[in-house]
Amino acid sequence: QVQLVESGGGLVQPGGSLRLSCAASGSIFSINPMGWYRQAPGKQRELVAEITSGGSTNYADSVKGRFTISRDNGKNTVYLQMNSLKPEDTAVYYCNAGVRKSWSSPAYQYWGQGTQVTVSS
Repeated sequence: QVQLVESGGGLVQPGGSLRLSCAASGSIFSINPMGWYRQAPGKQRELVAEITSGGSTNYADSVKGRFTISRDNGKNTVYLQMNSLKPEDTAVYYCNAGVRKSWSSPAYQYWGQGTQVTVSS
């Protein structure tokens, strides 16, 4: 089985920063991509950012220039540095990973349990 464990959420004032971490463990051959999604109350889950094993990144327009995604392939860990946070960034943030358990197996999507980020004064 594969587990994704997130950490780093919390309450922050507008303009502040937070760093989210997500560590994958279990039966893992490779992970591609790793990413972060978020879901605000009454809204659909949306992609925030994702990163391939080679380091290519993709960001939602709403976070470009403010958020930075990175990963440590040796630790199967992905990070999301969030700067200049706005109230509209308030949501539950979910880690996502496309995991292959062997070189011949297909990739399956796994999700973390979610971590709350609240931006409020």
